[in-house]
Amino acid sequence: MVGLADGRRSGQVDWLVRLRCSPDAAPAIASALSRRDDTSWVAVASGGTEITCLARARETGGSLLLEKISRTPRIHTVTAQCLLRGVAGTAGWRGRTSALTPAEAERIRAPRAPSGAPLPSGAAPPAASPGPVELGRADWSLLRALAADGRTGYVELASATGWSQSTVRRRLSQLHRDGVLYFDVDIDPALLGYTCQATLWLTVAPAQLTPVTRALAGHEEIAYAAATSGTTNVAAFAVCRDLDALYDYLADGIGSLRGVLQVESSPVIRQVKRAGAALAPLRTGSPERTGASA
Repeated sequence: MVGLADGRRSGQVDWLVRLRCSPDAAPAIASALSRRDDTSWVAVASGGTEITCLARARETGGSLLLEKISRTPRIHTVTAQCLLRGVAGTAGWRGRTSALTPAEAERIRAPRAPSGAPLPSGAAPPAASPGPVELGRADWSLLRALAADGRTGYVELASATGWSQSTVRRRLSQLHRDGVLYFDVDIDPALLGYTCQATLWLTVAPAQLTPVTRALAGHEEIAYAAATSGTTNVAAFAVCRDLDALYDYLADGIGSLRGVLQVESSPVIRQVKRAGAALAPLRTGSPERTGASA
């Protein structure tokens, strides 16, 4: 269980970063990326020659991460695509929620923030605001603690922020109402029998972008998808039972979509970090030894 910040409500922009690097450097670089507060979904893919991650940056400034990556040895190419809009999986991966019927899911469905992030059960939808919510240093300390463990108690949160427990309670309620903070369950799909994950980079004809993304939202294989900037204007994260199932999905699911001009798939071989705090570090040396400075 993790507590997460909605990027747009907190004044941030999400970037999908793709690095191509030397295979022997990938584990250390991925570990370094996973330890940063501004990254999530760090994965090693394509036989260890590629790293993907989501990075957040302030709307009013550039990404310090991208500046550091450009100076990191043994990274051959870097591409960064802005996530324009989440188009599938914004309410969670269907593979983990399909145990409920649509009627059952609707009865327990939480209200949602304007950007699509879920609010806690019982919270009122936030009123429209002209811009993102301003967060202070203590707010970010609160969010970091909840990203590590969404069940962190008031005593620990008070220690992390320097606030009293009553102030922590009030601020949490306010962040809920404003749609800044929401909670999610971070599950390894392999525990549910889905052993194959892949990032899909789709080039879609602009006139077909909306029909294609609507179709993706109905595919059980898609854990999340977003329209992005760049030549590959849709990025999708697929979860399948195995490699055979991925083949079938590419041939029959993606292949049947009118307007998809090109597809590139990158099978994930190691998920180093998911939505919350970093997972266990890789055991292949330190970032210093391999020159990773991210």
